[in-house]
Amino acid sequence: QVQLVQSGGGLVQAGDSLRLSCAASGRTFSSYAMGWVRRAPGKERELVAGISRSGDNAYYASSVQGRFTFSRDNAKKTMYLQMDNLKPEDTAVYYCNLGGVHWGQGTQVTVSS
Repeated sequence: QVQLVQSGGGLVQAGDSLRLSCAASGRTFSSYAMGWVRRAPGKERELVAGISRSGDNAYYASSVQGRFTFSRDNAKKTMYLQMDNLKPEDTAVYYCNLGGVHWGQGTQVTVSS
């Protein structure tokens, strides 16, 4: 059984940085595609950043390109989302996802102007 436990997030001001973490339990981690999804109030769910199963291909939404960085530590079975130069429109609940099936519990990120 795979479980994902998120940490990080909170309330920051525009221009600040945050790092989200997502630690996975279970045997496998690196063989999954994985990423971060966010849902803002009144908006559709959005894939923010992710990496393919092979690890060769990374994806970033145009809205975060150049500001957010996805990374992972296979030994720690943890993925990260480094968020720099945060904007109020980044305010959302952020979820990590593993293999398209397993979800973290979600963490609120609020960016004040």
